[in-house]
Amino acid sequence: MRSSTDLGYTPDYAIPPGATLQETLESLGLSQAELAERTGRPKKTINEIIKGKAAITPETALQFERVLGVPASLWSNLEQNYRAALARQAENSQLAERISWLDAFPLREMISRGWIQRSNDKLQQLRELLGFFGVASPEAWTEVWSSHVASYRRTAAFESNLKAITAWLRRGELESQLIRCRPFHAERFRRALSEIRALTVEPPQVFEPLMVDLCASSGVAVVFIKALPRTGVYGATRWLNSQKALIQLSLRYRFNDQFWFSFFHEAGHVLKHGKRQLFVETGLLSDEKEKEADRFAAQALIPQRVFERFVLAGVFDERQITSFARELGIHPGIVLGRLQRQGVVPHSRLNHLKLRYDLAED
Repeated sequence: MRSSTDLGYTPDYAIPPGATLQETLESLGLSQAELAERTGRPKKTINEIIKGKAAITPETALQFERVLGVPASLWSNLEQNYRAALARQAENSQLAERISWLDAFPLREMISRGWIQRSNDKLQQLRELLGFFGVASPEAWTEVWSSHVASYRRTAAFESNLKAITAWLRRGELESQLIRCRPFHAERFRRALSEIRALTVEPPQVFEPLMVDLCASSGVAVVFIKALPRTGVYGATRWLNSQKALIQLSLRYRFNDQFWFSFFHEAGHVLKHGKRQLFVETGLLSDEKEKEADRFAAQALIPQRVFERFVLAGVFDERQITSFARELGIHPGIVLGRLQRQGVVPHSRLNHLKLRYDLAED
């Protein structure tokens, strides 16, 4: 026979173990006073146990076992279940007052992606969301995520989409737990980036697992999580602990030049900036650290002096761009993207040189 818990049913009421105790006394023909005398407990204590006002301690459970012939484990389990039910009732009352906390979270999208389970019961939906974030209450969520984003210089857009952005960030954390990383080693990571740069000429099915493995061997987890609607994020970097960094890419920009620039930008944060700061890239910030990460990405892909010499040549047709990319050992779409960002080539020209990626998501 399966219990109500096995069936996924949790009663919304609490039955004190005293009810079972009273039934047992009646079946044995004993009074509360007689039980008190036989156990050496005060009559008041026995009465309060029956009314659910006093708990059955392990010592009392053993005494009941000897006097009543009912195993101590049963009394202890009844007591534990009763207290848990009371705690759940209290929690339900508290959470019921915070149902509005669900507002502004992209629940429909999170459900469709399988991040959380759908429930018609808003209280249960709230529990699902709390479980996703790994926190016990909305207050705990605020405490955790306010510390995560405290060092992030918020924009109005970031503030208005905070819940959706944190959901995206949390999904990245969960995905990163599946990636086993060696302790972080800066020089090893730099060597990995050099190898990854050579992979820019490969298709996603080739470079994606290789770049994930190379980064993991250096202490950096790389995950690809599609951006949630209206968040505008395309990447994030943070340290999960002192020995493991996380680079999270949203695939917001699927063209290969933007993808690779975003990846090396985040890598720049890992190598150049502290382990306490969260970097969320929305394209709305341009502080010095973001500019430094941009310079790192540009230099890693195409060294500035080499790029300047190419620009001085003044010929930017398909043949020249492709030849230059081949000399560098990178994809021509990356060269074109650099030329477009620098205003050398219009964004409307030669875009067929770029590739559109469809990387595995979630």
